[in-house]
Amino acid sequence: MSVLASIRSQLAPVHREGLPFIGVFAVVSLLLFWLWAPLGWLGALATLWCVYFFVVAPADGRVSRIVNAVAPKELGLGERPLPRVSIFMSVFDCHVNRSPLAGKIERMIYHHGVFLNADLDKASEDNERNSLVIAGAGGRIGVVQIAGLVARRIVPFVREGETIGAGERIGMIRFGSRLDVYLPEGVRPLVSEGQIAIAGETVIADLAARDAGRAFRVG
Repeated sequence: MSVLASIRSQLAPVHREGLPFIGVFAVVSLLLFWLWAPLGWLGALATLWCVYFFVVAPADGRVSRIVNAVAPKELGLGERPLPRVSIFMSVFDCHVNRSPLAGKIERMIYHHGVFLNADLDKASEDNERNSLVIAGAGGRIGVVQIAGLVARRIVPFVREGETIGAGERIGMIRFGSRLDVYLPEGVRPLVSEGQIAIAGETVIADLAARDAGRAFRVG
């Protein structure tokens, strides 16, 4: 393997959804360099941030809220409160969302709404969102991608009826967002508010409850 190929293998690729944005940032940076060099360097830093934002890497975010809440009606999970884990992603986090379990996407519904701060509790019901129900061996869960104050577009990577694996990419939300996970009734979350969650790595809950010794920790 050549040195160049070795370096490329260690770098996370940039998702094609981000290429137009990166291109705009780069062109603006060149114009700023032409006007005044210090402004150009600021533009270059903004371009690097844009590249970082769109890398195809596990999303990271902070568990902002753990409550029992009724899932949005479009999920069809009933009207009884379910454990809900809300993960807020700021503009400094990666936003490629991954499935929390392996299973089949039974339902996927896009709901047009407003663009409130995604960290607000009412954003679960009022904001623009993409709702999925995933049925796996451990039960059915709801996953809701919620657009935020800055985020204006949710890009799904999967379709209704598709079978996906745990940690597989299901979509992304541009520039700040939130992900809600609705667990089956009676399941205890294994994360805590304030904990950093990494998509595809952090264990949110044990649906089979096989390990009674599991407990949450603040990360």
